[in-house]
Amino acid sequence: MTQLTLPKNSPMLSKDFIYGVATASFQIEGSADKRLPCIWDTFCATPGKIADNSNGERACEHVIKWREDIALIDSLGVDAYRLSISWPRVITLDGTLNHDGVKFYTDILDELARRNIKAFVTLYHWDLPQHLEDKGGWLNRETAFEFERYVDLISKAFGNKVYSYATLNEPFCSSYLGYEIGVHAPGIKGREFGRKAAHHLLLAHGLAMKVLNKNSPHALNGIVLNFTPCYPVTQSDADLAATAFADDYINQWYMKPVMTGAYPDIIEQLPEAHKPDILPGDMETIAQPLDFLGVNFYTRLHYQASETDYYEEMPHQAPMTDIGWEIYPKALTELLVSLHEKYQLPPVFITENGAAMDDKMINSEVHDQDRIDYYNSHLNAVNDAMEQGVTVSGYFAWSLMDNFEWAEGYSKRFGIVYVDYVTQQRVIKDSGNAYSHLIKNRY
Repeated sequence: MTQLTLPKNSPMLSKDFIYGVATASFQIEGSADKRLPCIWDTFCATPGKIADNSNGERACEHVIKWREDIALIDSLGVDAYRLSISWPRVITLDGTLNHDGVKFYTDILDELARRNIKAFVTLYHWDLPQHLEDKGGWLNRETAFEFERYVDLISKAFGNKVYSYATLNEPFCSSYLGYEIGVHAPGIKGREFGRKAAHHLLLAHGLAMKVLNKNSPHALNGIVLNFTPCYPVTQSDADLAATAFADDYINQWYMKPVMTGAYPDIIEQLPEAHKPDILPGDMETIAQPLDFLGVNFYTRLHYQASETDYYEEMPHQAPMTDIGWEIYPKALTELLVSLHEKYQLPPVFITENGAAMDDKMINSEVHDQDRIDYYNSHLNAVNDAMEQGVTVSGYFAWSLMDNFEWAEGYSKRFGIVYVDYVTQQRVIKDSGNAYSHLIKNRY
């Protein structure tokens, strides 16, 4: 079996560098009957929205099997576990804490502490309570203040059990995929909605940061943003301009306000109906100082000029993963270096990186050499960025285990652990063993 290798002098081989695995509540937990409905329950129940017509009602049965799963995480030798809190599992309809839901997470946090595994907690990984969506969801400014109240309650309940809090995971996906092109929950389509939802999400982030800095001042508090670096098809002025617009629209729209308190200048080119509703003080609230920035990276995209739109997105190029995304690790290096040059960055964590591959379990083994190759090239891409001056403090493999992959259902497998969805058996893939070997052999 091929191992993961880094240069002998790499800071990523130090035990100070944090290695972890990541999951998200809706994708693994199941036990949907023990929480309020969320927007993904509704989306899954809408015909034609999920590739395999599945849902998250059972998922990986993590609510039932969490002790086994934490033991599995521990066996890998990781330093940290990134998990998300299901808002509808811990908050009731009247806005108070659901104590059974809270206990599920505090039990996990206590077990992680007992095993000396750092808890990286994401407070919002897309599973908005449906009753809030019924009032407008992220198009309703009040949802940002509902989030603030939830974060206040849950961070007080968790006390000092959490090493790091992320307010949001990938607000691009929540706003653009969910409220602009409609391929994710709640499935709303319209350019007049996407930027408004994004603004309320970012406002929620800023409000939550203030709460976390008050309630959990000793935790690392920040946000997780996903980036898909934009590359021009040609070096023509038109393609370069279209690509720059795409980068501002897709990537910098979320990064720039968090870091500088301003949206990209392209906001002036948008029709009034497409602009967010920005009230006095909003941008100052959004730009709270961060203890860390979480960067999620999977792929890149190419763009060219369009006669009818701001830009034209091109199909992914080979080689590709099983989900159809180009494998181009150099883009991760170039992304990190460009962010370092553009902004005054806090310490960076790669909070998600991984690949869906066409895994087959044969005789209780999964030989996923393609995923090992993916991880090896991307870990080295992180190292290359660090050699160019970027401060990266840790790396999380996405994902710990195969799970509900949103609109793809259970048809795509990202895990370093294989899940048999019929028996709920977990089997560590070759990639999981390779990742574990790297972590356990640091010096």
